Amino acid sequence: MTVSRPFLKWPGGKFRLVERISKALGPGQRLIEPFVGSAAVFLNTDYDHYLLADSNPDLINLYQTLHEEGESFIDYVRQFFQPETNNAETYYALREDFNSTRDIRHKAALFIYLNRHCYNGLCRYNKSGGFNSPFGRYKQPQLPEQAILAFIEKSQRATFQLSSFTETMQAAEAGDVVYCDPPYMPLSKTANFTSYSAEGFGMEQQAELARLAKELASQGVHVAISNHDTGEIRNLYKGARITRFEVPRFISQDIHNRNTARELLAVFKPS
Repeated sequence: MTVSRPFLKWPGGKFRLVERISKALGPGQRLIEPFVGSAAVFLNTDYDHYLLADSNPDLINLYQTLHEEGESFIDYVRQFFQPETNNAETYYALREDFNSTRDIRHKAALFIYLNRHCYNGLCRYNKSGGFNSPFGRYKQPQLPEQAILAFIEKSQRATFQLSSFTETMQAAEAGDVVYCDPPYMPLSKTANFTSYSAEGFGMEQQAELARLAKELASQGVHVAISNHDTGEIRNLYKGARITRFEVPRFISQDIHNRNTARELLAVFKPS
């Protein structure tokens, strides 16, 4: 299987697991992703139509801008990938610009710049909703033009939507396929990584996601969910077909503790 790499860096992204995930997804004409993230699954599956959603307005704004403007937008982004923009002073100035601008096109371009220049591609926000990932100090970040072009081409099959996972899943109809990649349940109380959104995603949301998955399966919708392999999650996903495995861990404050993490893929088949 030849895989298409997403143009965004995305901690927890599914690029390395797309083959496993694609095999767990059922046939259908439309794939719905309530947590689209880097869009790795979208890029590496072949459905006639896609409904791609997220609660992160910056991410959806970027995808909608690319979908509408196409290749011309790449020319605009290129100005931010110059040697003179790759330093801490410029990075923090542009990060402040990103957090204050109301120009959605400019904000979309800066989102790509921040993603490729910040530490580990970490999309992190403070409680006020401001992007606050630190400068990454990379030698020469490149604009991933070919990957962006591939996204633009395939985006013509997609609808991008800013919405909560509950709103997105309620749009599913019999025959649809839903893939969920939510913020993961922490493996331990000390491993609760900072949320990729200002709102957070706790146990209440995890339970609601599992409830909706079971409800949709009863209505003829095939649902698959990725998460950490914990006792709480296995309990929430009772009744699903669960595959458990280990994956490399790439983000950790302790550079000597980047080993593996236990994950699972739960499939709720239509009844």
